[in-house]
Amino acid sequence: MQKKLEELPKLAADKLAENKKYFQVLKKRTPKNLDVVVHKLHDKVFAKTDCLDCGNCCKTTSPIFTEKDIQRIAKHLRMKESKFIAQYLKNDEDNFWVLQETPCAFLGDDNYCFIYDVRPKACTEYPHTKRRKFIQLAPLTIKNTEICPAVYDIVEGLKKEIKIQVGSNKGKVD
Repeated sequence: MQKKLEELPKLAADKLAENKKYFQVLKKRTPKNLDVVVHKLHDKVFAKTDCLDCGNCCKTTSPIFTEKDIQRIAKHLRMKESKFIAQYLKNDEDNFWVLQETPCAFLGDDNYCFIYDVRPKACTEYPHTKRRKFIQLAPLTIKNTEICPAVYDIVEGLKKEIKIQVGSNKGKVD
């Protein structure tokens, strides 16, 4: 896994333009079965992926913390919400609550989460490849190919499952 994580930023960067173009066309002509295809790929990739071997999402990025997340986690930690915010969170450029620093303060050396049962909704849904209306998350999915090896594999699998023709049939989805 470590080797794949070291290669992932370059692999994702090399595919960035291709992925942007792919999702741009896919968004214009979204197949009705897109969610079904993506969910099957998600299940297939995660059947052979152990997030505890990786933890790259928790080591490199921050989820968005909603007010409900803050209330739930602060209660779990037996802290006042204001103290939880002061100790762990900051507002980002979009005025969302995010972690002050990475890796996540709740991530153990073994990649287990200390607050797993009450973790933020964004963590529960990550990497967002099992959600409905997947196409609405195209920019996030492209970004996540840089962070999550599973997302990279899901996107590469998607491009094989739903081919987009270029050239004279540019923009045609098979």
